Amino acid sequence: MNHIQQLQHQIARRDFLTRTSLGLGAAALAHLSGGNVSAAGGLPGLPHFAPKAKRVIYLMQSGAPSHVDLFDYKPTLSERRGEQIPESIHKSQKLSTMTANAGKPCLGAIAPFRQHGDSGRWLSDFLPHTAEIADDLCFVHSMKTEAVNHAPAMTFLLTGSEQPGRPSTGAWLDYGLGSDNDDLPTFCVLTSRDREGTCGQLFYDFYWGSGFLPSRYQGVKFRGGGDPVLYLSNPPGIDKSLRRDLLDGLSDLNKLKYEAVGDPEIQTRITQYEMAYRMQDSVPELTDYTTEPKHIIDMYGPQVMERGTFASNCMMARRLAERGVKFIQLMHSGWDQHQNLPTQLVEQCKDTDQPAAALVKDLKQRGLLEETLVVWGGEFGRTPFGQGDINNPKKHGRDHHPYCYSIWMAGGGVKPGIAYGKTDEYGYNVVEDKVHVHDFQATVMRLLGIDHERLTFKFQGRHFRLTDIHGHVVEDLIG
Repeated sequence: MNHIQQLQHQIARRDFLTRTSLGLGAAALAHLSGGNVSAAGGLPGLPHFAPKAKRVIYLMQSGAPSHVDLFDYKPTLSERRGEQIPESIHKSQKLSTMTANAGKPCLGAIAPFRQHGDSGRWLSDFLPHTAEIADDLCFVHSMKTEAVNHAPAMTFLLTGSEQPGRPSTGAWLDYGLGSDNDDLPTFCVLTSRDREGTCGQLFYDFYWGSGFLPSRYQGVKFRGGGDPVLYLSNPPGIDKSLRRDLLDGLSDLNKLKYEAVGDPEIQTRITQYEMAYRMQDSVPELTDYTTEPKHIIDMYGPQVMERGTFASNCMMARRLAERGVKFIQLMHSGWDQHQNLPTQLVEQCKDTDQPAAALVKDLKQRGLLEETLVVWGGEFGRTPFGQGDINNPKKHGRDHHPYCYSIWMAGGGVKPGIAYGKTDEYGYNVVEDKVHVHDFQATVMRLLGIDHERLTFKFQGRHFRLTDIHGHVVEDLIG
């Protein structure tokens, strides 16, 4: 066959594929594109169990809140202030390079603790609004992670590996369970930071990435200024009908390309174009807080009407939840308090305490809390010993501490009003009911009706899962 005959053969083949576009690939594309698309289902056979939660709102506190200053009451630290924590307790375990070879003087909580609610939960006076919902919360005081620095620990918590490249939790849930909403992404991300910007961590895209899953499963980031989502507005001179015509033309071209090469990312491209088109109607309504009653606005606090704040993002999370978004990830930085703990911790609590409590209250009064799992926590804790000069009232703090830390959860099938796990009298190590990060991930998936060992994806010859080869469901947390 000469070159001209080969070219004629290729053209004839393409023409055949174009004309016979009713095969499986074209049928899938026809479902994914076009005007009226139904919410996409997940994998066959999922959920594996009857789910207790339909969705997750993860209030990620980046930089690591101090468990011994907020949740895990340790009077020993105050009683022995300035004394060195015994070697039998710290066991020369790995710490960051900032304090690896430094002294370990006991540093008590910088605000008083009191008991709250019928459950008698001990909480810092810095958290008066969280105290009001103490009986709705499930505290876990025995979290443990592996990494001692922020980015690896955050990556580990959100993807199951310290190295970037694995799918994030929200991507796994989108892949496994599919969408409950036609007009908004299944996985949404909102970011904020402390007002002073004094101790913020970077937010990397892989914290909400899809890893080796198709890119359609990655989180969609909502911005704090301008268009809430990039490219939501039409360019100058382009109206809605013209944009629809352009998308139809692009869809036809992408279908031809898919039939020719079979690349699944072409399907992703089509679905993203269509989702963006539908979001032109859904997002402006979603972000319009003028429809909210004044008492709800007031409940979230003074920053709620400032886009990009944690308070505004908490209200947005509730609005996303009631519209069927499955995984809502709020990333708030500012907890990395090495040298400014006395001044910055109180400011962080002012920014986050009221909105987080309001979110739980708001979901509860709307009947959504039972089916929504709310999680509040960071990537690790802070050292029970002080960093810097603890006698300087403004210039000291705490280092990173992976060996134990506290989180709280609410709704979504967890037991309310309990405290699970226990640390030693210094708040240094877990001594009872350890919850490793992989155990936590397995438990969240179980609440959503997923067996974490069975939701896998084959990549480079191996079946991967969120919990890697580890993790056990903590049944005692489930109601």
